[in-house]
Amino acid sequence: MTTSTCTSAYERRLKMVEDVLTERTELGGKATRDLAVRVLRALDHIPERVR
Repeated sequence: MTTSTCTSAYERRLKMVEDVLTERTELGGKATRDLAVRVLRALDHIPERVR
């Protein structure tokens, strides 16, 4: 039996930011995820026309 998982757009974006932070910094684990969440939250509050 196969199990399919559905990944939300937010989770995909979060993973992308986490990957960049992992590659470019010495952060790891929870610190990387916490920072990625904060970055996405900040980006989501920038009006679309400014982005």
